Amino acid sequence: MELIKRNIHMDRVKRSTVIQFTMEEDLNLPEDKPDISTLNLEKGEVVIEEIRPGTDEVTVRGKLGYAILYHTQETGSNLVLLSGALPFEEKIHMEGTLPSDTVAVNGTVEDFTVNMINSRKLNLQALLLLTARIEEIYDEELPVGIQGGSAGEGVEYRISPMEVTELSICKNDIFRKKEEIPLPSSYPNIYQILWSNVSLRDVEFKPQEEKLAVQGDIQVFVLYEAEGEERSIRSYETTIPLNGTLECQGCREELLPDIRYSLVRQEHGQPELTIQPDLDGEERILGLECALELNIRLYEEEQIDILRDIYGVTKEVIPDTRDASLRQLLARITGKTKVTDHRKTDIGSPVLQVLHSEGIVTIDHQETTEEGIRLQGSIDLTVLCITENDETPYVSTREQIPYEYTLNVQGVTGTDQAEVHSELEQLQVNLLEGEELDVKAVLSFSTTVMKNIPLEAIEGVEEQEIDSNVLAGLPSAVIYIAAPGDDLWSIGRKYHMPVKTVRELNALESDELRPGQKVLLDLGGWIHDHEEAVFGTEKGLDYNHFLGGSTISADKKTMYLFVYDKPQETLCVKGIKTPVKKVTVLHTGEELRFSYTGSLPWSGIPGTLWIWAGEMSIHPFATVVKVELEDEITYNLGHGEVVTFNE
Repeated sequence: MELIKRNIHMDRVKRSTVIQFTMEEDLNLPEDKPDISTLNLEKGEVVIEEIRPGTDEVTVRGKLGYAILYHTQETGSNLVLLSGALPFEEKIHMEGTLPSDTVAVNGTVEDFTVNMINSRKLNLQALLLLTARIEEIYDEELPVGIQGGSAGEGVEYRISPMEVTELSICKNDIFRKKEEIPLPSSYPNIYQILWSNVSLRDVEFKPQEEKLAVQGDIQVFVLYEAEGEERSIRSYETTIPLNGTLECQGCREELLPDIRYSLVRQEHGQPELTIQPDLDGEERILGLECALELNIRLYEEEQIDILRDIYGVTKEVIPDTRDASLRQLLARITGKTKVTDHRKTDIGSPVLQVLHSEGIVTIDHQETTEEGIRLQGSIDLTVLCITENDETPYVSTREQIPYEYTLNVQGVTGTDQAEVHSELEQLQVNLLEGEELDVKAVLSFSTTVMKNIPLEAIEGVEEQEIDSNVLAGLPSAVIYIAAPGDDLWSIGRKYHMPVKTVRELNALESDELRPGQKVLLDLGGWIHDHEEAVFGTEKGLDYNHFLGGSTISADKKTMYLFVYDKPQETLCVKGIKTPVKKVTVLHTGEELRFSYTGSLPWSGIPGTLWIWAGEMSIHPFATVVKVELEDEITYNLGHGEVVTFNE
């Protein structure tokens, strides 16, 4: 006997960890940069350059990109951009890590502070967060059936359907977007870009045939110095569509996407914005080149019949098992929440206008509750304002707006894998009276929850002859009273009986049992005497034809009638059109007389078969009457035909 096996392709997070570390650096201004008057705006971005797994540790090499906007001491208080990058190398301890592991690392800036030491020197302090995950692609080889040997002959096996979420496509890729953005005619030409921000909104991925569709919005903000003697400062903000397709071999519409994405930043953390001339040669076009790093996972839901248990009837079948785990999609959920807040600014000078606002949603705490996944975190908000101060008209303020939200996921537990993605979908900051900022935001959260389903997988089977002492110890007949949790399978396994036999002998239509229900069992001797009525047979007659249990041979030329009590005189079988050749008692071989009444040959009605069984030898438990037919069995149930039903 051999097991038929199926390979199931899945993924999981083997382990994960988070570390924090600080960076501090004194920066001297390059000679070509003017002196600092006041600091205006700053931001930092983590750029991961290399991930090198080792034994029990992961080495991460990267850079902290920074951009600092400041006012000069020159007349007119012009704005100047200082950008650069600071390298770092950190070791993350992860016990059990191997050099062959696939490790993903995300880096974020928890805090970024710039202080002015003097007009030519700055102190930069940053708190960085690195999240490392060991992602494992693995296969579970599970049995889905048996073949060869004695399969179906003295062997009982149970097949159970299971919903499985199989990993269909797993890869990393880059989606690139190139766009030319012309300035409206009312805006002056660009001399140089001082500050810019590019962010994504409402990004969606839709699987298609052999490709992946990408759509969403790109929000672009630029603060620039205009051409002309005055070198005025202007700002421009717009939204452009993000759309296109990415080749993806094997992709299909019915696959379920779980895709993590991030904007690729330059070394100094700034987006790729350039100044380009228009058709007239004037610097009026913003050239945007952005790239999305994609971690692509596409899954397929499938129902697979898995061999869960096996036992022998005429022999001992010993399964060799191991612990296995399957992945099952619990939910794909997206939720949104509104956040509002009022904040008093600490700018110092009266604010004339809110020029630009940008924010990042962070998840500081995540826990599983009865309602779903509870999230706590904040919006790290940066607001650029114009003040009444002529010397330093452009000033920024940074705020943290807290939020709390529960993502409704029914049935989620702490052991399920659920990575929540956060996104700032909408942000609006308005100036109120009294230098107060009115903040309105819409936050979007999404997750794909995978449930781990542990199971005992059958790795192989060993066949042995049943110990004769075991068979001898089985009673010839027993009345079994079902306990809670019992079914025909558990009873059959215990007493080495086929499930079908127990079902047919007790005239049961289901394998389920009520606690306290009585089940009649005949064991070793009965099975030995009635093998041909048990093994290799099919479902027998319904109650309209015969009042009792029955089976039919595989070639459909023999009926086996199960008789539980001694008949007074005859057995009655109705509606069988095929003529009977011979009737015998299976366990003794004695031949029984039979006859027909009510036959109407001209109409095709066969009449009633009467078997004279009043004097036949009775088995202590159940007697099997073997009815041999001249051809394959046919029934009198066709159109226009009549059958007399047993009452």
